[in-house]
Amino acid sequence: MTISYNWLCEYLPVKITPEKLAVILTSLGLEVENFEPFEEIKGGLKGLIVGEVLQVDKHPNADKLRLTRVDTGDGNVLQIVCGAPNVASGQKVVVAPVGATIYPATGSPVTMKTAKIRGIESYGMICAEDEIGLGNDHNGILILRNDALPGTSAASYFQLQSDWIYEIGLTPNRMDAMSHLGVAKDVCAYLSVHEKNDTPVKYPYTENFEADQQRSAFTVKIENNNACERYSGVLIKNVTIAESPQWLKQRIKSIGLRPISNIVDITNFILHETGQPLHAFDADHIADNTIIVKNLPEGTAFITLDEKERKLNADDLMICDGNGKPMCFGGVFGGLNSGVTSKTKNIFLESAWFNPVTIRKTSFRHNLRTDAAARFEKGVDISNTVTVLKRAAMLIKELSGGTIASTITDLYPNPKEKKQVVLAYSYLKKLSGKNYHPETVKKILTLSGFEIVRDNIDELCVAVPFSKPDIELPADIVEEVMRIDGYDNVTIPTRITISPAVETIAYPAALKEKIAQHLAANGFNEIFTNSITNSAYFDEATLRTSVKMLNSLSAGLNIMRPSMLETGLECVAHNINHKNNNLRLFEFGKTYHTRGVAQYEEKEKLCLYISGLTHAATWKGGDQKSDLYYLKGIVESILKAAGLMSHQFQPADLPRLQSGLCVNLQNEQVVTLGLADASVLNQFDIKQPVWYASIDWNTLCIHAEKQKPGYTEISKFPAVQRDLAIVVDKQTPYEKVEQSLKQAAIGKLQSVSLFDVFESDKLGKEKKSFAISLTFIDKEKTLTDNEIDGLMQKIIQGFEQDLAAEIRK
Repeated sequence: MTISYNWLCEYLPVKITPEKLAVILTSLGLEVENFEPFEEIKGGLKGLIVGEVLQVDKHPNADKLRLTRVDTGDGNVLQIVCGAPNVASGQKVVVAPVGATIYPATGSPVTMKTAKIRGIESYGMICAEDEIGLGNDHNGILILRNDALPGTSAASYFQLQSDWIYEIGLTPNRMDAMSHLGVAKDVCAYLSVHEKNDTPVKYPYTENFEADQQRSAFTVKIENNNACERYSGVLIKNVTIAESPQWLKQRIKSIGLRPISNIVDITNFILHETGQPLHAFDADHIADNTIIVKNLPEGTAFITLDEKERKLNADDLMICDGNGKPMCFGGVFGGLNSGVTSKTKNIFLESAWFNPVTIRKTSFRHNLRTDAAARFEKGVDISNTVTVLKRAAMLIKELSGGTIASTITDLYPNPKEKKQVVLAYSYLKKLSGKNYHPETVKKILTLSGFEIVRDNIDELCVAVPFSKPDIELPADIVEEVMRIDGYDNVTIPTRITISPAVETIAYPAALKEKIAQHLAANGFNEIFTNSITNSAYFDEATLRTSVKMLNSLSAGLNIMRPSMLETGLECVAHNINHKNNNLRLFEFGKTYHTRGVAQYEEKEKLCLYISGLTHAATWKGGDQKSDLYYLKGIVESILKAAGLMSHQFQPADLPRLQSGLCVNLQNEQVVTLGLADASVLNQFDIKQPVWYASIDWNTLCIHAEKQKPGYTEISKFPAVQRDLAIVVDKQTPYEKVEQSLKQAAIGKLQSVSLFDVFESDKLGKEKKSFAISLTFIDKEKTLTDNEIDGLMQKIIQGFEQDLAAEIRK
């Protein structure tokens, strides 16, 4: 929410410094996120002055240049070389003397210096409007009115506005503060409480509204009373569409809007002044002088102001003419042929209350996020439609020369009753931690627009103003009291008591921290990628079970990711493009899938991305490239860190991955890993291999939590190591060796490791050799050679039977 300091001060009876106002707003819960000076024109024309051209001569060394003498009103006459074709004696002009900085409409700022131009010294510049940011015309210098006084600052001549702009971080419930008047009400209430003086708001509304013609010119019908509970309007004739006056354009510009015309600017001004959206129709385009508020059949075509044809939903609330032709999305966006144009002479001005749910759905359904919709969907003040309409009508009459050609039309078939909320003083103390005096509470609430319905020693019953639609509970009243009292004044207790809670996700959170630290210690960096991604990355089979965005942020962000491979590869590509080629990354995130109609599933994942070198070359050795074995080792270390010691890697045919492996635990697939397919890497223009692993985090946590922690006493007796080399078929994986050892069930075998793989024709055709190291230990005694020989013989027999292995002598 953008607030102008100058604009806000119009409604405050006392002047507050910008710095103090920022402190007050934050204390009120209207957190000031940014606070900076505003310049209507960049640079504010500082240093530029009005000058009078006294003399114009031809430049002795250039046909297209002129040598001028300019009176700048300070007793000095400046010699300035000028190339403008329209410069002439007697003109009043804008001069940038030496030392002044100009800010062109395009390009960088330029600071004036004494310069020699074709041999003649020039002490400044006579400016064109585009050279100082006042416009885009560069056909010649800017010529001012004859009444301009030499020496007057250009900023004063053009009446430029100097202002301060506040960016306020509003919470979604604070509709009452989505306008300058709404903020002013809070500030005045705060000042009245803290400075002990009544500080009433200076409302812009007047009681002098009077229609020039006492008749009802338009008929209004509301067919959907739930979506439109109140509709007010007035006819204004013979308006002149023109440029807005300076003060109105300055107000509009200060909050980041672009002035368009007096009528449009007034509706925007009223919106940001009061929080009530208005809509101006070209009355001559409204058939039968009739407004009908209704829903139209599904699929009805409607061309909006942006010249796009949209198909209506049956729930869209439309403002139609007497023929039932749609003119406007009620409270959201206007139609192409019913709005105000430069040819408009008569307007029908609308001020209404629309149902927030209806407005929000229509706004998102058609991707029309407007200022009006943002306010209607939070709930505007239903009691204020006519008051605001009168304010706008009087402004239009003043600034466009029109006449108010009808009385106010106001349809309010079912007037609302104010909500009543009962606040117990004991509850106020419990929730706020502060013992408020009842009179202070009543004063604060009265200043905030509440009505005291009932008051007794224990509790207070108040009627909630329509401008605060979020107030429903006693806790909301407590918030109002604490806001106006100031959050800075909340008492900090000397003693805090809390009730212990049982943490239901303690184990997964602790395990996540443990694994993250483990990966970081192994040289990995954690990344966070967007869970919304591009559907173009995926094939049709994947998209059939994907979660599509109904209101996507852009064409490239239109789907909830069904896989984390693609979003991770975006990060990999970004790093590679910035010459960071050696990557070890991990991410905890979620994937999203559909299960039937309107059923969705989120799966939490831990994913690893490895590319480039795992170790750079040193004097001790060369580069070590990442490969499947490195990735497999990291995954194995994660499983062991989670307490899952018993697992096997199995070959798997995985989509979008080559050399795929998986790990299953009790018939549940927990881990998949492999090399990202070249077709996937090409989508991201990645030229180097990327190894990827995906771990089903929820399933891993379930299995890991079942593991009972334990310990084994270190044996007092020495371990014995034996090496063994076996020759097997070339296609035999090492996994078969491990399985054979497991089947042998040798309790005294503590560990086994592979330390060499050798292939040679000397071993035989299609043969290879595994060299393994076996470690034996007995916790009860020292093993003898005979016992170890017996164990080795049993292992050898198992290899011969299971693998048809030969023992290398």
